[in-house]
Amino acid sequence: MSGSLRANVGKKDAKMNRASGKVPCVIYGGKEELHFTLDNKDLETIIFTPYTFLVDLDIDGKKLTATLQDVQYHPVSDVTLHADFLQVTPGKPIIVSLPVRIEGNSPGVMRGGKLIKKFRKMKVKGLAEHMPEEIVLNISKMDIEDTLRISDIKIPNIEILEVMGNLVLHVASTRAVEPTTPGGK
Repeated sequence: MSGSLRANVGKKDAKMNRASGKVPCVIYGGKEELHFTLDNKDLETIIFTPYTFLVDLDIDGKKLTATLQDVQYHPVSDVTLHADFLQVTPGKPIIVSLPVRIEGNSPGVMRGGKLIKKFRKMKVKGLAEHMPEEIVLNISKMDIEDTLRISDIKIPNIEILEVMGNLVLHVASTRAVEPTTPGGK
């Protein structure tokens, strides 16, 4: 993603950039803070996808790797007003929110139970080189009334920053559940 440095930093300059389809941005966490602009359409591609957490930026020939920290929107029109990026430094941990993806077929759901998913994203901390694209949870062994908590999830070299006792997945009983009969049928 390429951007250009902002010559002036202020309200008038930001307003002119927004009028021309650019979004004022700042990147911090490195040696210096850089103020730059990105094309609104390019920025929306990383804002509206759950899978992007590292962004390669090319700001007037200077290549940086960063993570999107914060986005500010207009309160009425939802137009993107400003974006903050945190520069990724090798050897320094970052905090990001990773999407949660479920795979497999739950025996409890196939018998009529309902899968309840409490987290769409989880906040994690670790080095960028160890960070997975997503958190994959396999439900192929979950029966009715089985639960999965944050403390049950293990990701190598990554620390989950959510409350360990929080419920992530639950297979709830419904009226349509087929009763289990003695003898295993």
